[in-house]
Amino acid sequence: MRRRFASVRAKASLGATAVVAVALLAAGVSVLLSLRSNLTDRADREADSAAREVALDIASRVPGRTDYAGLALPDEEDHPVRVVDENGRLLAAGKDLERISGAGLPAVTSVPSPTAGESTEPGGASGGDDGDDSGHGRGRSGDDDDPTVGEIGRTSYGSGSATVDGTTDDYRFATVEVTDGTGATVLVHAGASLAARQSAVGTAAVAMLVGLPVLLLVVGGVTWLVTRRALRPVEGIRREMAAITRSEDLSRRVPEPGTHDEVARLARTTNETLTALEAAVERQRRFVADASHELRSPIASLRTQLEVGDAHPELLDVPGAVADTVRLQRLAADLLLLARLDAGEAPGQARFDLAALVRAEVSQRTTDRIPVSLDLAAGLEVTGSRGQLARVLGNLLDNAQRHAKASVSASVRREGGRAVLAVGDDGSGVPEAERERVFERFVRLDEARGRDDGGAGLGLAIARDVARRHGGTLTGGRSPAGGALFELRLPVVEPRLPAANADAR
Repeated sequence: MRRRFASVRAKASLGATAVVAVALLAAGVSVLLSLRSNLTDRADREADSAAREVALDIASRVPGRTDYAGLALPDEEDHPVRVVDENGRLLAAGKDLERISGAGLPAVTSVPSPTAGESTEPGGASGGDDGDDSGHGRGRSGDDDDPTVGEIGRTSYGSGSATVDGTTDDYRFATVEVTDGTGATVLVHAGASLAARQSAVGTAAVAMLVGLPVLLLVVGGVTWLVTRRALRPVEGIRREMAAITRSEDLSRRVPEPGTHDEVARLARTTNETLTALEAAVERQRRFVADASHELRSPIASLRTQLEVGDAHPELLDVPGAVADTVRLQRLAADLLLLARLDAGEAPGQARFDLAALVRAEVSQRTTDRIPVSLDLAAGLEVTGSRGQLARVLGNLLDNAQRHAKASVSASVRREGGRAVLAVGDDGSGVPEAERERVFERFVRLDEARGRDDGGAGLGLAIARDVARRHGGTLTGGRSPAGGALFELRLPVVEPRLPAANADAR
């Protein structure tokens, strides 16, 4: 089954478009809700103003009677109004108002017309009571238990619809309580049209619905183009890396853009990696070639001696064959150790005294042509592979024995938090310009020296690699005797305290 491939450009474009879409939708909903709320508040204020104008007219009537038929009502199309008593009986309404629904009141039918000798007061008072208004003023009551005449109460709001002259629209209604001239509480319902709110919200919603897809297309297209331009150098790097892989030519390099962004850093890092890889491959090739060359000599010599011995047993050079075999064995062991070091094999974690290691190794070198003088500071413990560090010491001593004239020295001392193992001789020394090159593999400064005397040129290379694996360093310099001086520095491990002392602390 083929895996679906989605480019970074497509992912970036889709991601940016999705983020913008969510942000625009959230902003659009917030704008619409805010616009709707603001226009609703405006309609509430208009309805409240119309209701209170009518309530003020009712409250300002002469105490004792109220003629609702003479109320001044606002324009019915903009502000439909009706007045009812506490029992829901209709007292007044616009002449063209046919119905109000949604305000919690019964539908409007018609306003009763007063007959002769009757009044339209909610309390049913007759016209003979007109003269009984002396001593009454606005805001007064004829009984302590009656509500205050002319008092306008609180306002409540609600939504509904009203039919005016056959046309039904949505309105926002304000309901105001007012005490009329007779002391009765009546309710004034006044509406404010929501047509402006609906028109504005609808227009804004349509504009957003039309503009949102267009804006998303613009965002997606711009993101696609910008991402394409930004990733063009990456595609160039990919093509060049593919070409390098096909051709196996590690000398080629990927193009580096002239910018200072992440892509440029990626290109520079890629080229640095290619440089290191080319050097590693070249070093490996040279290592294989040198190893083959070094192995060819003892193998050819050993074969020649065996062939001669087979044809003429009396001419067989047994000591020479043994020497070639030992040399071959040592070379194979060195190559195996280098392979293990290159593979990143971690050293052991054994603790041992460095001076004791030097003393033990030197005591076993009974065939050295020059005795080794020792100057050892005891009590300096290090951790690692005792065998590998013994190999380092052996390689340094072999090198000193090979070049020394009359003296070889080995010392152990402490410098700060490091133990220093120094091996020196009184030979010709190493030129300062060659003190780093001698640590390269298969390097022999004296090419005229025979291979049997000079070795394969792996001793110092092995010694430095082992030192690095143990967290130390190996450097070359000039000894006080005038010859070469090699110093191995390793981290010191503080000795363990006795149990009694540790408990005391």
